[in-house]
Amino acid sequence: MPYYIKYLFLIFCLILIGECRKHKIPGSLPFLTIVDNTKSHKVKTDHLLRVDDHDFTMRPAFAGPAVPVGVDVQVESLDSISEVDMDFTMTLYLRHYWKDERLSFPSTTNKSMTFDGRLVKKIWVPDVFFVHSKRSFIHDTTTENIMLRVFPDGHVLYSLRVTVTAACNMDFSRFPLDSQTCTLELESYAYTDEDLMLYWKSGDESLSTDDRISLSQFLIQKFHTTSRLAFYSSTGWYNRLYINFTLRRHIFFFLLQTYFPATLMVMLSWVSFWIDRRAVPARVSLGITTVLTMSTIITGVNASMPRVSYIKAVDIYLWVSFVFVFLSVLEYAAVNYLTTVRDGKDRKLREKAREQSLPCTCGMSHTGTVMVDGDGTYSEADTNSLAGYTRADAPEDTPEKQEHMVVHLSLDNESTGTKKKARFRSFSLMQNTHAIDTYSRMIFPGSYIIFNLIYWSAYC
Repeated sequence: MPYYIKYLFLIFCLILIGECRKHKIPGSLPFLTIVDNTKSHKVKTDHLLRVDDHDFTMRPAFAGPAVPVGVDVQVESLDSISEVDMDFTMTLYLRHYWKDERLSFPSTTNKSMTFDGRLVKKIWVPDVFFVHSKRSFIHDTTTENIMLRVFPDGHVLYSLRVTVTAACNMDFSRFPLDSQTCTLELESYAYTDEDLMLYWKSGDESLSTDDRISLSQFLIQKFHTTSRLAFYSSTGWYNRLYINFTLRRHIFFFLLQTYFPATLMVMLSWVSFWIDRRAVPARVSLGITTVLTMSTIITGVNASMPRVSYIKAVDIYLWVSFVFVFLSVLEYAAVNYLTTVRDGKDRKLREKAREQSLPCTCGMSHTGTVMVDGDGTYSEADTNSLAGYTRADAPEDTPEKQEHMVVHLSLDNESTGTKKKARFRSFSLMQNTHAIDTYSRMIFPGSYIIFNLIYWSAYC
């Protein structure tokens, strides 16, 4: 076939294609009748919404009644709660609903049109912000998470995905047996209640949460919404919306990390009451170890908490436990001191007995002898019939009595004898250091059990 015939055929085909596109002949070359819908849709959008025909820097119904703007929120996640910074981080879907007749368009199908964040910059949208927020941002991966949906009658749905970190005023007076209520507050920045009426679109149902939301240290008890007016002295009244959620702290973590170790340290300090009072290194080392361990526990707990000026529940428990441990060290100090004093007195009495070498000569009525040996125990002599002895009346001592001291008490009359008997028993009780450890074995555990009963009944 000659080449000019090929050229003529090609020109004919191009003309035929042009005519088919121009007249949109059905059934003719269907693979050639594809229309670029994106280009025509762009032209239709600009024409229908008339974005360039209005001044969208002004709110709808400018100079008229306040624009009602409904809000609903879907909480995607509660990311973290910080006791040190007293704040929380939340990711949510924030949706606004309002009507702007300037965006109305004719439609036979009554279908809405959906756009991304590029159109938002050309129209009016509510200027809602988070009160008391520290940081917040709109997610932009892979593009800005913004959606705008416009209905033919001018109703608008504006949705965006936001992560916000906001302050939460926490009360740690019952920590770690506490419950915290935090609030996320939404408000218009520029428009007062005379220009913009912010409200929850469906009441309490305006707030929805993901069932999979959970925190490691807290149990989420409930979410609920409230609203009220906020007043600023320089600008006026504003509608403010509140997202309230209540958190209850899990106690099991602190039982394992704080309460059980502190209780074990207190119980360990009681072991010294069963150790012989002459084992000074053992009892001192045990006391110092428990005191230092309690100090470490207290320091570790306070390091992870804000420096508040009031006493927390955990502080009461730890410091009372520290006092019990410290008192056990003081108890041994008292026992050791009294033992040293008693041993010194016994040594002096034995030396004096050896020097005097006074054996017992019993020849008078209403007399008796009290023998004190080296470790401070007394013989079973009848103290009610003690009488005085003199050096002249004493016979020669015997070798078997060189290790004893003879105490001579003179009873002039019955009343004097009763007084000296009571004084003698008091002296015996003060010198019995075994009794201090014996009483401590009962007093310390009993007191600590009573403290625990009061503590847990008050805070649980």
